Amino acid sequence: MAGVATFAIAASLPLSSAWAQDEKVLRVGMTVADVPLTTGQANQGGEGTRFIGLTLYDALINWDLSKSEEPSVLRPGLATEWSVDDDTQTVWTFKLREGVTFHDGSDFTADAVIWNLEKLLNKESPQYDASQAAQASQWFGAIASYEKIDDMTVAITTKEPDATFPYQIAGIMYSSPAQWEKLGGDWGKFAVEPSGTGPFMLDRLVPRERAELVKNPNYWDPARVPASDRLILMCMPDASTRVAALLSGQVDFIEAPSPDAVPRLKSSGMQIVTNVYPHIWPYQLSYQPDSPFLDLKVRKAANLAIDREGLSQFLGGLAVPAKGQVTEGHPWFGNPTFEITYDPEQALSLMQEAGYGPDNPLHVKLLISTSGSGQMQPLPMNEFISENLTAVGFDVEFEVFEWEALRARRRAGAMAPENEGADGLNNSWAFWDPNIGILQAAASDMTPPAGFNWGGYSNPEIDVLAKQAKVAFDPAEQNKLLGEIHSKMVDDAMWIWVVHDLNPRALGPNVKGFVQAQNWYQDLTPVYVDN
Repeated sequence: MAGVATFAIAASLPLSSAWAQDEKVLRVGMTVADVPLTTGQANQGGEGTRFIGLTLYDALINWDLSKSEEPSVLRPGLATEWSVDDDTQTVWTFKLREGVTFHDGSDFTADAVIWNLEKLLNKESPQYDASQAAQASQWFGAIASYEKIDDMTVAITTKEPDATFPYQIAGIMYSSPAQWEKLGGDWGKFAVEPSGTGPFMLDRLVPRERAELVKNPNYWDPARVPASDRLILMCMPDASTRVAALLSGQVDFIEAPSPDAVPRLKSSGMQIVTNVYPHIWPYQLSYQPDSPFLDLKVRKAANLAIDREGLSQFLGGLAVPAKGQVTEGHPWFGNPTFEITYDPEQALSLMQEAGYGPDNPLHVKLLISTSGSGQMQPLPMNEFISENLTAVGFDVEFEVFEWEALRARRRAGAMAPENEGADGLNNSWAFWDPNIGILQAAASDMTPPAGFNWGGYSNPEIDVLAKQAKVAFDPAEQNKLLGEIHSKMVDDAMWIWVVHDLNPRALGPNVKGFVQAQNWYQDLTPVYVDN
């Protein structure tokens, strides 16, 4: 986020002076280097959505993040119900929630929904915001048109039948048109004084340092009115800095503690919370004409070269070995025949068949990050894997980026000029949604900006199955098709899959109320410090 001069003085204030002594304050150390975009569509990946998107804003459909023992499901948000017409299966009708107001006091209505869709999709609209559109592009690609039916009803038409559309619309957040107009139609000013419908409101912003949010006492969902009066989000991209901040009492809650610090944190009385996640730490591979990964032998060798058990132990047991995009036992796992395991002898043999080996290594260039949402400990992890790959005949070159810069390279696709010469990209990935996790990652017509097929992978059999899955409105049928797609992805070694992280968080001994949902998003509204 760009610096805001108005707030320059705040950076010099001691944290203890920033809130009233009787407030219940929760201080969180994030992994990001800058405060995520506050205008509606947060940047900084899933972490940006987790800490800014879902605190200041709501979607028409929200995630139920209240349970830890089962995968998260969708639930009503700013829409109380939705349905698709039986004839075309393209027109989705949303009944909006009565009585919802934005933080500035203006009403949430169908006009606000249309205004927000225009800010993302209509470049000719006064409120169009390229920054938000870039962040939301993964969510609105299916939308063909939209219209107001009445004050509390909207219809959104998709380009074709799409059974995954509810997952997509859950990613679009709604900003206040009245606040934007009050601030002169300036999104820069809106970033400092944002207005959503969410459970928290922005009180103070110090770019690259912190954001301070306060409880929205008039939040429309009584069950999610925050337990904390103030939520302070602090930028701490370095893992050791986060750990030190927690141990010194500067923060109460940190993301992604370094594995080697976990024993010390536990012995100091800190809570270490983990859970299974719909999340994978992979290398997305390039299928451009000059990519060495066009060779299936090379792709399989890379997958077989990695000591995932050793890496999981290196991570202090905070990750589990992957055997594909999704976890074994997941409804979408299917029955792949290629077993992803640690077999360096077979990997070496495959590399030799492809014409390479330790004496004649194959050069590959991989784009990686220094930190970031879901990246765990990317620098030491990549060094560990580099040793594994080198042992079977790879010569690995890393190009290192700050997290948001790496995400920009991912959004551009392997075919973009700036990614010329890049053979793979280490961007952790989620699969809570079939569109993100499977369909748009593997279908050949889903290269950026349409979807998430970064490398330009193409498999005609997968393309056929993907089209069938998109129109499978019966969940059991859709799961079966997704399992068939996943089997083919694994058998084709589409990516290099490494580990599923358990997404550890470290909490102070007095932190109460946190429920670690099986989702990349989390709900901070029930969390508080019991003093």
